[in-house]
Amino acid sequence: MRADTLGVVLAGGLARRMGGGDKPLRMLGGRPMLDHALDRLAPQAAAVILNANGDPARFAPYGLPVVADGLPDHPGPLAGILAALDWAAEQRPDLPWVISVPGDSPFIPADLVARLHSTREAAGLPLACARSGGQTHPPVGLWPVSLRRDLRAALIAGERKIDRWTARHGCTHADWPDTPVDPFFNANAPEDLAEAERLLPLLQSADPIAIDKA
Repeated sequence: MRADTLGVVLAGGLARRMGGGDKPLRMLGGRPMLDHALDRLAPQAAAVILNANGDPARFAPYGLPVVADGLPDHPGPLAGILAALDWAAEQRPDLPWVISVPGDSPFIPADLVARLHSTREAAGLPLACARSGGQTHPPVGLWPVSLRRDLRAALIAGERKIDRWTARHGCTHADWPDTPVDPFFNANAPEDLAEAERLLPLLQSADPIAIDKA
């Protein structure tokens, strides 16, 4: 566990491909996808919050702070990252780093935070994002709270692409294998959720965390 890092699960999207509603609350293996993400993220971070818009009461059973985007019109995951950076600065100034994961990524690796930090430190760069099977996953990243003002200015100026903003500051990538299960699999649509159901037993057979929480 990194005592200097806040975890945020990004659950503020509109879920158009899933037919609307909260993707993280869709069921996977008899439990909401959000449960799977939290089981895997929470042990790695000093604290965890949720980024979600609308009525926060729907997440009340989790007992976690729910932080809405600070900018209007759902400008995308960068807005959720900014909301987490602002919350950390205001509520947990002892946590200079934020790790973000999408709420529809139920298989994130147990070494995510440690490996992103070590990769960033080795590269001497301020930012690190995840990569698996040669594919980058910009929303799965490690963000310094010190860049929150720059990120806010970029969003106000119309920036929406994570990798374009990170390139301005220097971003390295930490690599994971994508077999037997891609740890950054996204359940964006109903067919993806069906595929996640197929993959879940493969993960549970290879991953003690998944077995313990099943």
